[in-house]
Amino acid sequence: MLFIGVDLGTSAVKLLLMDEKGKIEKIVSKEYPLYFPHPGWSEQKPEDWFTKSMEGIRELVAECDRAQVKGISFGGQMHGLVALDENDEVIRPAILWNDGRTGKQTDYLNNIIGKDKISKYTANIAFAGFTAPKILWMKENEPDNFARIRKIMLPKDYLAYKLSGTFCTDYSDASGMLLLDVEHKCWSEEMMGICGITEEQLPRLYESWEPVGCLKPEIAEALGLPKDVKVIAGAGDNAAAAVGTATVGDGGCNISLGTSGTLFISSRDFGVDENNALHSFAHADGNYHLMGCMLSAASCNKWWMDEILKTTKYQEEQAGITKLGENPVFYLPYLMGERSPHNDPDARAAFIGMSMDTTREDMTLAVLEGVAFGLRDSLEVARSIGADPERTKICGGGAKSPLWRKIIANVMNMKVDIIESEEGPGYGAAILAAVGCGVYPSVEEAAKQLVKVVATEEPDPELAAKYEERYQKFRKFYPALKGMF
Repeated sequence: MLFIGVDLGTSAVKLLLMDEKGKIEKIVSKEYPLYFPHPGWSEQKPEDWFTKSMEGIRELVAECDRAQVKGISFGGQMHGLVALDENDEVIRPAILWNDGRTGKQTDYLNNIIGKDKISKYTANIAFAGFTAPKILWMKENEPDNFARIRKIMLPKDYLAYKLSGTFCTDYSDASGMLLLDVEHKCWSEEMMGICGITEEQLPRLYESWEPVGCLKPEIAEALGLPKDVKVIAGAGDNAAAAVGTATVGDGGCNISLGTSGTLFISSRDFGVDENNALHSFAHADGNYHLMGCMLSAASCNKWWMDEILKTTKYQEEQAGITKLGENPVFYLPYLMGERSPHNDPDARAAFIGMSMDTTREDMTLAVLEGVAFGLRDSLEVARSIGADPERTKICGGGAKSPLWRKIIANVMNMKVDIIESEEGPGYGAAILAAVGCGVYPSVEEAAKQLVKVVATEEPDPELAAKYEERYQKFRKFYPALKGMF
């Protein structure tokens, strides 16, 4: 049997084909445009996601026994607002997770409605990237478009709808809309009222491994696949990545170094930190998780290499770095504002501590360390409510750097497990498809059987102590500079 995992990212859709034993048979990636119509705005066309996904699936299954394909599922970029009209046409380009236009609406939710109420309704407070503030922005700034809305969905759910005809979402992805009562796993009546929408405009809720239907006949024909291929609900990209790294059950931890960066801690129990600095979401395994999300992680290194150093030789730039734990230069990783734990869309990146003898290597190292320190901020919040994992998995493009893995291990003072497959969300989506098709009894069981740890980066006590001292300095910079942003 074969299963398709779809990782609907911000720059590309990445598709993989996995057999029932977890072996990846093939990977295909298709890029699509990202639009910035105004400063701070970030949009994509949902039609591009669908077109490129169809192209990618056809390429993915071109050389396999297509009769063996049994299921397809998704790990998708979270929070994006996709709105359809009565004819199922996209009303406007999707407003993405990293879009910063909703400062006014976020302030309204947190300060006028009140953080206590919003947290009571949804287990979270409003962040600029969440879906509910985008709905309010659309209501205030595009009232004609808002009046046309018949269906509100998330990016991966647009693909599920196009493939199966089912208007659906899963609990993990819905948790990031600020419309879901996360603890009780139902839509919040209060939040729907605040946003001026009805439950009929919101998708039906599923667990991430549940089938929502099968491929529509015309889609199956276009892809050359059987009509009985099951479409499985899927998960938000971070929850899917957690499944793909076996960060399931109680006390698991995963760090993702993608475009954004996340610290993800799985839990059987629902929990919220006092200041809502971390997101409290449902997990794709049927339980819950805490998540700290920084908006710029590997994208900080990409910006530094591509735009400033004008090079694509990432490994060569890291090769000469030796001052671990002794770098006098600090970097604040807030290129697009910040989510966890500061919730400040106006925060900006900065280099601090440069002198006449500062080198190119010092600044490159500062970027890598700054991202690690930003993730450590979220770990400290988790520790404050009793979640203190001793080790973590790691995934995402940045996880391919041995140097960055070493920095993470010592800044966090945690063992970092490297897994066989680094295809986090796509691999997790394929695992969800296998569970949905009955190959495994549960997400936990499937992940534990299929995900293999191949190496571990151990923290060095002496280096970890140096980084502890550096981190205590780092955490003072944002409060000192906040008034300048």
